[in-house]
Amino acid sequence: MLLLEYDADTTVVNGSGQTAKEVTHAEEIRSMLEDQKPLDLAQGAEMKHILVNKVIYKALKRYEGPLWKSSRFFGWRLFWVVLEHGVLSWYRKQPDAVHNIYRQGCKHLTQAVCTVKSTDSCLFFIKCFDDTIHGFRVPKNSLQQSREDWLEAIEEHSAYSTHYCSQDQLTDEEEEDMVSAVDLKKSLEKAQSCQQRLDREISNFLKMIKECDVAEEMFPSFLQKVEVVSEASRETCVALSDCLNLFTKQERVKNFKLEQEQEKNKILSEALETLATEHHELEQSLVKGSPPTSILSEDEFYDALSDSESERSLSRLEAVTAHSFEEEGEHLGSRRHRMSEEKDCGGGDALSNGIKKHRTSLPSPMFSRNDFSIWSILRKCIGMELSKITMPVIFNEPLSFLQRLTEYMEHTYLIHKASSLSDPVERMQCVAAFAVSAVASQWERTGKPFNPLLGETYELVRDDLGFRLISEQVSHHPPISAFHAEGLNNDFIFHGSIYPKLKFWGKSVEAEPKGTITLELLEHNEAYTWTNPTCCVHNIIVGKLWIEQYGNVEIINHKTGDKCVLNFKPCGLFGKELHKVEGYIQDKSKKKLCALYGKWTECLYSADPATFDAYKKNDKKNTEEKKNSKQMSTSEESDEMPMPDSESVFIIPGSVLLWRIAPRPPNSAQMYNFTSFAMVLNEVDKDMESVIPKTDCRLRPDIRAMENGEIDQASEEKKRLEEKQRAARKSRSKSEEDWKTRWFHQGPNPYNGAQDWIYSGSYWDRNYFNLPDIY
Repeated sequence: MLLLEYDADTTVVNGSGQTAKEVTHAEEIRSMLEDQKPLDLAQGAEMKHILVNKVIYKALKRYEGPLWKSSRFFGWRLFWVVLEHGVLSWYRKQPDAVHNIYRQGCKHLTQAVCTVKSTDSCLFFIKCFDDTIHGFRVPKNSLQQSREDWLEAIEEHSAYSTHYCSQDQLTDEEEEDMVSAVDLKKSLEKAQSCQQRLDREISNFLKMIKECDVAEEMFPSFLQKVEVVSEASRETCVALSDCLNLFTKQERVKNFKLEQEQEKNKILSEALETLATEHHELEQSLVKGSPPTSILSEDEFYDALSDSESERSLSRLEAVTAHSFEEEGEHLGSRRHRMSEEKDCGGGDALSNGIKKHRTSLPSPMFSRNDFSIWSILRKCIGMELSKITMPVIFNEPLSFLQRLTEYMEHTYLIHKASSLSDPVERMQCVAAFAVSAVASQWERTGKPFNPLLGETYELVRDDLGFRLISEQVSHHPPISAFHAEGLNNDFIFHGSIYPKLKFWGKSVEAEPKGTITLELLEHNEAYTWTNPTCCVHNIIVGKLWIEQYGNVEIINHKTGDKCVLNFKPCGLFGKELHKVEGYIQDKSKKKLCALYGKWTECLYSADPATFDAYKKNDKKNTEEKKNSKQMSTSEESDEMPMPDSESVFIIPGSVLLWRIAPRPPNSAQMYNFTSFAMVLNEVDKDMESVIPKTDCRLRPDIRAMENGEIDQASEEKKRLEEKQRAARKSRSKSEEDWKTRWFHQGPNPYNGAQDWIYSGSYWDRNYFNLPDIY
């Protein structure tokens, strides 16, 4: 028992050449074990791994003191340097370090390497994981700390940081195979109970045999068989006992690994929050023209910029100014477009799913998010796949992602217009305008749509806009949403599948909408395919949330070979490129047929490519002259939201307006920044309830509760539905049953060959039998 308590290797010998098995007295065994190193006594790599990390985890201490630090601009300067949780930080003076204020810089010591010079007993250098080198010198009058003390402390903190920042993440398969602590505990208790019962039964049986008078008259072979069964039962009891011990050890290992992960998350989240806050403070101060509170002098400002790559920031933001010159005819055309789009947003009396007039507001305004922080949630999820993170309902908007996808159809009139045109270039212009307009509703929509449940559906019929749409959540991990829309006059089919792949970049979250979108113009036997641009939400940790779209969108006409390449430009320096979209329509020989430009939040124009190129060349020249006439410091891109002028698109003479966004309703800011089209997506009445299937997301209780302003009920329902979905998934896994989609099936896209989800048909027959109970 003593050996088991120490989990020792019994083959290790003592000074007398005896193994632990050969030592008989307990005190001698205890003395032998205590004289050996834990790593020498440990059996197995796993136990040695635990012992190594336990030393790091328990023994790491804060280490601090004065050090001279080399500055790129000002030579050697004295700082108060602190080593804590694997991070090296330096402050101007000791009280600043005590109160954790005015930090001048910091570096993570992950994979850090120290070097020294034999000619100088006080000097040492630290090479960090990003290949930056920092020089330090111990003060010569320092009696309590030597260079060796600092090197030893740095080595310990480097090992600590390297260990916690390089842990492998579980794969989806490993995560599925993990046994929960509750199930493991129940299994252990049941095994223990069976062991005790079996032990009692064996003892009672043997006692009964011995006390029975007929035992002597029994056949010897029978008694021998009874003894064999008894021995086998005892061996089973021993085996079960060993299993219990192994399970107990495994539970200790998992608990320790959990402590490691928690410590790792704490280190990373605290460092990231600190860096983001300092970055934000620098940006704000530089824009306003005054030094930040954390910078005490000009010297320290330059030192912070030179030594901390994460603290670079913009010198200022430049407003975008432009003048629009439109002819009177263009004003009239724009007015007609606005009138058309106001009709598209559902202001008329046309029937749609039995609703005569669409609503213009939600039942209840949105809740304020000022008292909540997305960072408070994300900091606990570092290293996790973001699509698996459960966010509080306060960060949602009362729509499912399937309904959010339906907002692609807000400007369906552009598809109808494209179908009516005879010129393929003009058709491509309308298709390009439709692709740009499809993302316009996302501007200022910082609320997260509800994740669709597996098997969830959504339908929308709009007689006034001339289309009907069906969508289904066809996969949960990864989350894939498929949709299929068709014109009521059989003039087009619009379909595709979207898999929003999320990436966390520290201060921002990026959503890359993987998946192909296809538009078929049936009257022209044409098919167009493209993918949406990347969407990014900035200022997750600190500052005001804002959205931008960026990346190239390539629209291909698979019949003619024509191609439209649109560049959704990132904000860039000074906000000059904010929301801009530019591109060309080319034929299959790459000859430019038309130029397109505008903003995805406002409008899109077409122009002659030669005129557009001349304008771009002149604009670039003016920009260079402006830069030369002003002293501007270079920096990396900012996460702060630039404020563009309202008239921010310069209209090139001869341009033709293709699309202009309709104004949002006056109450949009109180209604999650919804457009008029989005405002009606979740409305439902009794007649509609009798028509739509029970999987339609209009019937989701959590979304309905949030729309009605019942935030607590929405949170409870959201949690209930997620737990129900997890239980259903676990049940299918145990029975090895695969999920079967109802309205879509997997297959190659008929035009580009990419893997896609194809509409199976028959939804509009209204035969909704054997649908899953997901709500």
